[in-house]
Amino acid sequence: MEHTVHQNDLRALRRSNRTLGLALVVLSVALLFSLITILSIAGSEKTIVIPPNVEKTFWVSKDNVSAEYLEQMAAFMSYLNLDVSPANIDWKRKLLLSYVAPDDYHEMKTRTELEADRLRQNNATTAFDIKQLVVNEKQQSVVLVGLMRRLINGLNVGDPEPRSYQVQFKFLGGRVHLKAFKEIPIGQNGQKPAAGTADAPAAAQ
Repeated sequence: MEHTVHQNDLRALRRSNRTLGLALVVLSVALLFSLITILSIAGSEKTIVIPPNVEKTFWVSKDNVSAEYLEQMAAFMSYLNLDVSPANIDWKRKLLLSYVAPDDYHEMKTRTELEADRLRQNNATTAFDIKQLVVNEKQQSVVLVGLMRRLINGLNVGDPEPRSYQVQFKFLGGRVHLKAFKEIPIGQNGQKPAAGTADAPAAAQ
């Protein structure tokens, strides 16, 4: 009788050990899966910088963004860089520089400081009316074509002038940065003269 009880106890102990062993295997697999998941997402966090007013839907991938994103960000960069006056140039310049890639920061900072000093000295105001945007999704750049209006001491300086600017972006650290903002001749990089800008040369800023 005692032998039978002993055998039954051994069989129960073996079943318990098998159950615990299976549970240990399941927990080990779950732990391994969790570790793989954590490693796969480590360092993949992105900071998506968007313009204040989002008017179109857009997408952002691992190393690229859509044309709609570039278009809206370029228009916002134009607002910060070209629609300026002595009253707002400082905060707009500071905000613009917050979008600039580290490698291009010093050059952009120097250029914007010179432009700000010139604007204040002349008591000038500029406003850029965008007529056309040409997006190059592959190169992550946008060409803005429009009319530049200038005022000095509150008075218009001539008629609005046709201008064309190229805004270049680049990915860095999972975020889109401003690489360059420069004036280019109208007709360069594939854009077509927009209404009110046809056959007019781009004046130097």
